[in-house]
Amino acid sequence: RAAFPIKMSPGVFQFNDARQKFSICTKEAVKSKNIKPLTLVFSQLSGGETEKKSTLDQAFRGILEEKILEQGECEDFLSIISLSINGVTEGICSATTPFILLGDVLDCLPLDQCDRIFTFVEKNVGTWKSATFYSAGKNYLLRMCNDLLRRLSKSQNTVFCGRIQLFLARLFPLSEKSGLNLQSQFNLENITVFNTNEQDSTLGLKNLQHTEDKEDGMEVEEGETGDEEPPTTCSVPIDYNLYRKFWTLQDFFRNPLQCYEKIFWKTFLKHSDDVLDVFRSYKLDDMQASKKKQEELKPQGEAHVYFAKFLTSEKLMDLQLNDSNFRRHILLQYLILFQYLKGQVKFKSSYCVLTDEQSLWIEDTTKAVYQLLKETPPDGEKFSRMVEVCQVTFDLKF
Repeated sequence: RAAFPIKMSPGVFQFNDARQKFSICTKEAVKSKNIKPLTLVFSQLSGGETEKKSTLDQAFRGILEEKILEQGECEDFLSIISLSINGVTEGICSATTPFILLGDVLDCLPLDQCDRIFTFVEKNVGTWKSATFYSAGKNYLLRMCNDLLRRLSKSQNTVFCGRIQLFLARLFPLSEKSGLNLQSQFNLENITVFNTNEQDSTLGLKNLQHTEDKEDGMEVEEGETGDEEPPTTCSVPIDYNLYRKFWTLQDFFRNPLQCYEKIFWKTFLKHSDDVLDVFRSYKLDDMQASKKKQEELKPQGEAHVYFAKFLTSEKLMDLQLNDSNFRRHILLQYLILFQYLKGQVKFKSSYCVLTDEQSLWIEDTTKAVYQLLKETPPDGEKFSRMVEVCQVTFDLKF
């Protein structure tokens, strides 16, 4: 009889023994910051790859849980997570393990320590975007960031919230569907609140007081205030009507669909003509500060903070008309609105069609907006060209 070779079946996998060995070896690997002993134990154990990976994943979570219960330092948690990342690279644990560990840590720690853990997440964005980790971890990272944002206060933890949003913007490509507004929905909750009651307005009183001061001869001598340059005031008479029309336009920028309705379009047309006339009549060419003043206005480090929401106090209206950045914001809003109204958007309703008269007005006003951008210092010509190139590029692409 011919002797047939006997195929040896792999040894039976002993879960409890394997987990104990993995736990002991993982603790040693964390202390030595070396993955090799863990890799050696993984190769020596009998059983399938899937079984061993699953057991090592549980060992990592168990050790992390012990550290959390012991109220360990953030460095201890990060050492375990870093070791799990190396384990994924070596192919001895699942690609989702580092993200599960991060989620466990952030769920259990107070916000001040979450800040330090999230710094580690930010620094490793290149790792998360690699082929090994991206597909397995993108949903975990998105869920983790959303959970953090729910815990944070938008008013008190502004910087932390901004860091999370920037991290997500760096992590996901522009084509990621979860970050796209595929149905062209508008953020209708973004309501700009301003004074809608003329009786409560102080603009008339302010202008009256200014006139009385002039008549009484209450003028300040040059140099009396200690400033190198006299304070700038708006040469355009600001009344409540201008204030109301100016801030009412934000409702059209918020919800462009109103422009397709005749009554709302007439309101938008009249308010826009009045506001743009103010921009035309009040040039900012003579508003450029001296070199010393410009140096003072430059942001220093992280001390300069921008807030996205407009301030609508009546007292600020003249200052806002004197601000070139503020003016650019408004003019860019017009261009974005016009681009939507003229564009072929998939989810537009059948009634969202411009008349010939509307199209002509938009075309003329677009030219006027670009002209105003050119006239707005500093570097108006350069800024206007840059915006125009961006818009043309967008139109060609979409």
